[in-house]
Formats: sequence, structure tokens, C-alpha cells
Amino acid sequence: METGLPVAVPSTALFTDQYELTMLQAALRAGTAERRSVFEVFTRRLPEGRRYGVVAGTGRVLDAVENFRFDDQLLDFLRETRVVDEPTLRWLADYRFTGDVLGYPEGEVYFPGSPILRVEGTFAECVLLETVILSILNHDSAVAAAASRMAVAAAGRPLIEMGARRTHELGAVAAARAAYVGGFDTTSDLAAGFRYGIPTVGTSAHAFTLLHDTERDAFTAQVESLGGGTTLLVDTYDVAEAVRTAVEVAGPDLGAVRIDSGDLLLVAHRVRQQLDELGATKTRIVVTSDLDEYAIASLAAAPVDAYGVGTQLVTGSGHPTCSMVYKLVARADSEAPGAPLRAVAKRSTGGKTSIGGAKWAARAVDAEGVAEAEVVGTGEVPPELAGQLLQVKLIDRGAVVGREPLDAARERHRAALARLPMSAAQLSRGEPVLPVEHV
Repeated sequence: METGLPVAVPSTALFTDQYELTMLQAALRAGTAERRSVFEVFTRRLPEGRRYGVVAGTGRVLDAVENFRFDDQLLDFLRETRVVDEPTLRWLADYRFTGDVLGYPEGEVYFPGSPILRVEGTFAECVLLETVILSILNHDSAVAAAASRMAVAAAGRPLIEMGARRTHELGAVAAARAAYVGGFDTTSDLAAGFRYGIPTVGTSAHAFTLLHDTERDAFTAQVESLGGGTTLLVDTYDVAEAVRTAVEVAGPDLGAVRIDSGDLLLVAHRVRQQLDELGATKTRIVVTSDLDEYAIASLAAAPVDAYGVGTQLVTGSGHPTCSMVYKLVARADSEAPGAPLRAVAKRSTGGKTSIGGAKWAARAVDAEGVAEAEVVGTGEVPPELAGQLLQVKLIDRGAVVGREPLDAARERHRAALARLPMSAAQLSRGEPVLPVEHV
């Protein structure tokens, strides 16, 4: 159960760009601020070579929208820095999002052009949410996509998220959450365990071994404190000698050894052979050391039982953002409550065009239940796709209705991957595994 942020964040309202507020001020003066509007989040392309994207951060978006409030302290800051005028400050003082949000549920996969999130309400209340929504979805979805590829490469072997020291301290908590959605099993970050209930793990680093007069002293201290089922780090000095000492200290029921350097493929084979010869046949081998999905895949034939991943995971394995955008796709011609929506879209060169109109999305499947296309439309939903719609209601007239346990998103991602064509599991460069058809 989510128990609250590990640090005090009084409001998400200033997690935004200044031009969101200056647009609001100008729209209020022009009398267009209350026009009913529809914004959509999508990406025009996947990172080069990626076969699918992963939606992550949806739950954090819901928290951010709920907590988007301008208290007196924030209003005073905006007044003192003259970001906006007094009428705008008075409007902000009463800000509450009262619209609707639909979107792909967390853990679902997406493709270029997929309407990942749809935000509906007045222009004023929707435009303010742009930056914080994109900040969350771009970061979390990038980490989840990397995690998913690593989980595919690991082929069922456990994965440990351990990237907290490689990113911003709050980003580390979000990254651990996204990694869990994408298929990781545990995290080393206690704040992520506290905030989201993700299982936490960890035993010792090289510093603990170096602290003691001998490696045997260090292993003895750890085993006496944590028990024989602990994981001993065996590459501080000589790996073979450390493995021998580890089994002598902990006995043949030693939980695991961790290898953090060297030729992991070669060392893992040697350590497995040595452990077996010493009678520690059930002792597991955990490997770390700058792993990514390709390194994990290269160890598929090695006697490795678990992987710990840090830097490459929390940086999206070379793609730290998903290039998602938040675009106005429809708006009313007046502020009248029943005014019809008009489709609008940006027209420009350089591949930055967009398609107007509020969109639905469905995933067409073949006779075997395998996905064969992402279908996106603005009109009536074809009857044959009515049962395959992807978007769900997340916020209804300002009230969050789509919050769910994190494990639900994790299981959804696992199920979504299982329904994709087998080529989705390939790490080699290629096009998105599903075409997007606009109807």
C-alpha cells in the first residue's frame, strides 16, 4: 500500500514551465480560458531500434493532479517574481482540476501515435498540467521500457534494481517504481520500499570487507549478523579464495555470492564449479557491474541466478526520455457548455505534425489472440474492435477513479507482452512490432 512521499512535497503546482501560467493569463484576458478542450499525450516515434514502449507513471500522474494546488506560499512567490498578474493569481488560488482523464492503463504497451493519455476540461485547467504530466510519463516510461527489455533478456531470472546512486534522489524512487512495473523484482532503495511497497534487498559492499582485517573476519561478521542465507561479495580480492572462505564460514547452505567485476561469463562458470565442488550446490550466483539488456542476454548460458542493474536502468538504457508530447487536439469555439468540439492540429515541417481530434485506440488481434495492429480513430469505434479498446477512465469530473495497486500494473505489463508477436522479444534493432493504423 502506498503510504506517502518519503519527503515533504507540499504541492506539485510549480513543477511546471512559466509559459503555462503566462498562457493562462493571456487566455483569461482574451476570454478563451474556459473553452472546453482536449489534450493528448503521445509520441511520434520510439527510440531507435525499440519494438514497443511501456506506459509507466500513471499512478504518479494521478497523485500529481490531485496535489496540484496553489497555496499562499506559492502565490506569494508568483506575485513577488511577477510571473502573472493579480487576476490570474486569484484564479490560481481556487484551482482544482474538474475535468476527465482517460488513458492507457499503467503497464500497457504503446506505439508511435498511440493516444497514451487524454485530458479533457477547460483550456485553463488542462494546460497547467502539461509539464508535470510529461515529466512523469517521459521519465517513468523510459525506465520501464528499459526494465522490460532487461526482463525479457533475463528470461525469468530475478532482477534487482540498484540505481539510486546513479540518479536524482527522488528520481531514484520513481525509477524503482517504473522498473518494478517493467519486470524487476526488488529494489535496493528503501524510499521506494516505503513509498510503494516494492520488496527491498541488500547486504554489503566492498567497504565492509575492506573495513575488516581479513576477508574471513568480514564474512564471519556478516553471517553472524544476517545468517547463513545472506549474500557474500566475493570479488574484493581473489574470487576463488573468497568463495572457499565464504563456504567455510557460512557452510554449504550459504544463500548467495555476488560478483561485481571481471569477465562475468567466465567468472560465473568458475564460481559455479567451485561452489558445487565445495558442496554448496544450492548457493546462488548474483552478478552486477554496469549491466544492460545486451550484457544480460550475453549471460543467458551462464550459471547466473540473478542480476543487479543500476546505471543503465535508471537512464533508460541510453534513452532517458520517450519524447512524449502533450498537444491540444480539440477545442470548442466558445465558452458555452454545449459548444461542439472542433479538431485542431499543429501543421509544421520536420516531422512535428500531429493529428487533430479526440481519439480512441484499440488493439486488433488475430485468430490466436496475438496482437497484429494498433488502431487509432476519431469517429465511431468499429463493432469488431469494441472489446479491444485500450483507454480507461482515470479521472472522472476531477475525482480519481483509476488508482490501483502497483502489482496490477506489473501483471498487466506481463500480460501485454505475452499478447505481442514473438519478435517483440528481440533485442536487435527493428521497427515497432505493431503498425499503427489511423481510421
